[in-house]
Amino acid sequence: MRSKNRIGKRRGRELRRKLGKIVKCMCSGEQFSAVDEMAPSSESLAIKNYSETADSLKAVEVEKKLDTGNIEEAESSLRESGCLNYEEARALLGRYEYQKGNIEAALHVFEGIDIAVVTPKIKVALARKGEHHKRRSQNFANPSMSIHAVSLLLEAIFLKAKSLQGLGRFKEAAQSCKVILDIVESSLPGGLPENFGADCKLQETLNKAVELLPELWKLADSPHEAILSYRQALLHHWNLDAVTTAKIQKEFAIFLLYSGGEASPPNLRSQMDSLFIPRNNIEEAILLLMILLRKVSLKRIEWDPSILDHLSFALSVAGDLRALANQVEELPPGIINRKDRAFESLDGGCNQLESIANFLLGVSLSAHSKSAVADSDRATRQSKTVQALETAGKMTRMSDPNILYHLSLENADQRKLDAALYYAKRLLKLEGGYNVHGWLLLARILSAKKQFIEAETVINAALDETGKWDQGELLRTKAKLQIAQGQLKIAIDTYTQLLAILQVQRKSFGSGKKLVKSSKTPAKSLEVEVWHDLAYLYISLSQWRDAEICLSKSKAICSYSASRCHATGVLYEAKGLYKEALKAFADALEIDPTHVPSLISTAVVFRQLGNPSHAVVKSFLMNALQLDRMNHSAWYNLGLLYKAEGTASSLLEATEYFEAATLLEESAPIEPFR
Repeated sequence: MRSKNRIGKRRGRELRRKLGKIVKCMCSGEQFSAVDEMAPSSESLAIKNYSETADSLKAVEVEKKLDTGNIEEAESSLRESGCLNYEEARALLGRYEYQKGNIEAALHVFEGIDIAVVTPKIKVALARKGEHHKRRSQNFANPSMSIHAVSLLLEAIFLKAKSLQGLGRFKEAAQSCKVILDIVESSLPGGLPENFGADCKLQETLNKAVELLPELWKLADSPHEAILSYRQALLHHWNLDAVTTAKIQKEFAIFLLYSGGEASPPNLRSQMDSLFIPRNNIEEAILLLMILLRKVSLKRIEWDPSILDHLSFALSVAGDLRALANQVEELPPGIINRKDRAFESLDGGCNQLESIANFLLGVSLSAHSKSAVADSDRATRQSKTVQALETAGKMTRMSDPNILYHLSLENADQRKLDAALYYAKRLLKLEGGYNVHGWLLLARILSAKKQFIEAETVINAALDETGKWDQGELLRTKAKLQIAQGQLKIAIDTYTQLLAILQVQRKSFGSGKKLVKSSKTPAKSLEVEVWHDLAYLYISLSQWRDAEICLSKSKAICSYSASRCHATGVLYEAKGLYKEALKAFADALEIDPTHVPSLISTAVVFRQLGNPSHAVVKSFLMNALQLDRMNHSAWYNLGLLYKAEGTASSLLEATEYFEAATLLEESAPIEPFR
């Protein structure tokens, strides 16, 4: 252990002794004197100033400032040549200034190196070093310049380029960096042998210069030179590692694709007829990217997803997506996750399918909620309905008219009128007013909020936007709004206008035609409902004869109608003919057992007659509520039924039913939302 310590101390003393020689050589100026006489005064002044500074430092202080790499290279150079010459000293001093961050000072020192003088010596040294690697059995005389000195000088040229780059002088930096590659390429035209310069920083400097030169030409706005430097980097054998080569290939491909210029085809030294020579930027970029994919397949480099992105762009520009598919398929398993590839190939289609699924789920839950017996079940299903529709809306960013329509409709059915109004307005804005149902839904929601004037304004706007044949349902809604405002005569005129349109349409196109392509109501059915509306209106005015005429018109069009039977029963009821009314309501229920107005009217007439029991009347009203939970008339008549019993419990229940009827009537539209 002690012997090892003694050896280490002896080596340290020897290293410090040689370092002292370097410092003395640098500070005394013995090696510089002859050259300084020939050099310009500014350069001599720089060396003199540096020498004076060095003189003021102790040898120990200089030891601390110079790193271990500098000492080892200086030692090797001394071992082979005896001492540093002028250029080597400048290279060392310039590197020292550069490492301290004094870029301008470093550049001033580097500019004192006469590249033209040292270039022949560097070339000879490199050539002999290359021959020595090829023919190791022969003994060659030592070259005039050591390989360590060559490494030091080439590094100085590289650091000069970096200094110029830092000062924004990009073109000069590129020219300086190009000198390195030109020297090495001309010295070793066959490329660098393996492990060439491994015992010094020569290979590291070359790697950095090869990478830096294209970037400098790009910064200098010289695309042609940048392309040439990329090709020089890739076509000459620089002993670059696989990662560095791949990085250069990728950057070159990106530059070819997106630089905006057009490069001339590469001029290869040896072109075989079977080789593919790219004719333009796109082909050259595709070739480079395919080479990179091949390297990925061979596991020479790590997978980079951007390679495939750029290749996709290049092949799409070239119009050869089949080649892209082939390249992707040739990638070995594990490079691209199959699941991710499947999702990418759908191009967001899964999101669309998921939104459709949520939409259909919401519509199904809405229909299912109407069959719920318990209020809690109905509330749960209605909540899930809105949740599913809102999820579908978020996934489509509220850009699907069907989803918006059903969101508005479901909220309206649940009497959440503010939310319903919000979605109805968004729907109208999205569709641009071309769909009649959007206008109708908005008007019905406004009528439920008792904003009849605003609702009529909406209908008028819709009438202005639609053609004459498309105005049927709009005019019927307008007439009902006028009735709600007490404008009965105006409503009759509106109905008359609608009937005239329907009659002209029937003569022109036939009674079976629809009003519009999107209309759910054929013209024939709409005309029947209009006659019924007029009959109810005349009944409210006690104009029995006019009401009977309207019902006869309806019967002439359709003799089998629950609505007409109900209207007939209402007419008999208004006249006080309760038995005839009861028979008419029974006829309506025979045609349609789920006709809610007939169920309620039957219960009312039974209660007025006083013959059936409480349970019979209640059964009709409960059946009506089972079909239409929001029918305020059914709740009101149920309250009257319980009030008539007179017991404390029945009066309490009657109060609850009256409250429910009042709340529902306050939010009831002039016609059903659906």
